[in-house]
Amino acid sequence: MRDTLRPGLKFIFEYEVPYNRTVPCLLPESREFQQMPRVLATGYMVGLFEWACIQAMNPHLDWPREQSVGIGVNLSHVAATPPGLTVTIEGELKAMEGKRLEFAVQGHDGVELISSGTHQRYVIDAERFNAKAGEKLAKAQAAQGQENRS
Repeated sequence: MRDTLRPGLKFIFEYEVPYNRTVPCLLPESREFQQMPRVLATGYMVGLFEWACIQAMNPHLDWPREQSVGIGVNLSHVAATPPGLTVTIEGELKAMEGKRLEFAVQGHDGVELISSGTHQRYVIDAERFNAKAGEKLAKAQAAQGQENRS
């Protein structure tokens, strides 16, 4: 992590919402989602806020060795955004505690505010993180193998 990553860092991120980021596309296997309005899904909206923060951070990291993972999301979703509108996310790095970062963020779709809140991220060593995730998967698969043999 470079010393340029510090509170006060501000950013703007824009994204035009395509049809495939609407509620019916979120979990195609969900019959309920298939019948819901074709507007930006909250799940995809959260992903946009994460992406915006990642892009703001990356120039200040030793990317791709250093990366970040989301560890907290506290966002409202107060207005529907149909496909074709552009979401503009504005954010600011408000606090850092070691490798833990907290961003204040808000999103607007050109007509109205759609979301505001906070997002927390943690800086990781990608190789170490992936190794731990691999170990966890191996343990889960071994446990599943034990259950299947019982």
